[in-house]
Amino acid sequence: MTGGAADDVGGPPPRRRNASATREAILNSAVAAFTRAGYDGAGVREVAGGAGVTAMLVNRYFGSKEQLFAEAVDRAFAPRTVVGDDPATLSEQLAATLVARTAPEADDPDPFLLVLRSAANPRAAEIIRAGVRNRLGRHLTDLLPGPDAAQRAELLLSLLAGVWLMRKVIGTDGLSAADPAPLGRHLRDLVQVIVARPEDPGADADGGPA
Repeated sequence: MTGGAADDVGGPPPRRRNASATREAILNSAVAAFTRAGYDGAGVREVAGGAGVTAMLVNRYFGSKEQLFAEAVDRAFAPRTVVGDDPATLSEQLAATLVARTAPEADDPDPFLLVLRSAANPRAAEIIRAGVRNRLGRHLTDLLPGPDAAQRAELLLSLLAGVWLMRKVIGTDGLSAADPAPLGRHLRDLVQVIVARPEDPGADADGGPA
């Protein structure tokens, strides 16, 4: 009887926190906060509030705001969120992804907006460079043929960032109101110029020696 009464007074035991789910919620909140306000504008308390946890718990999981930002950049630029894995369909896939994710109605997390709003902070810019290089840049380089693949990967990233900025952030008339189908074809053709294996510099247009 006394044991039952004690149980009634104590109530049910507290639920144990799911560590992986908590970490995921914090990281998703961080990506959203840094995209919305940039590195300087987003605070740990804001991230914690978005995840339904305390700022102390955010620091326990990630250690510091810098480390949290680094992991948010990695998440935002994870290769499969922007670039696929098949070199044969890379041009089509990149163009389709770019058109879909820059559409006026798109509400996916915007990795290039995260960059734009954070890059003025020197430390954040270092983290972004490392994240883009180690994630997206390296993945693209591995997919491209030719000895100058790393340079062409950065050209592709520049093309992606430019279209993303003009269509999604600035909202220029020609891009924001463009019909998705022809826009996708134009982008596919532009991407293919960079993706294609470079011509042998020792050969002319007909394939013979220069």
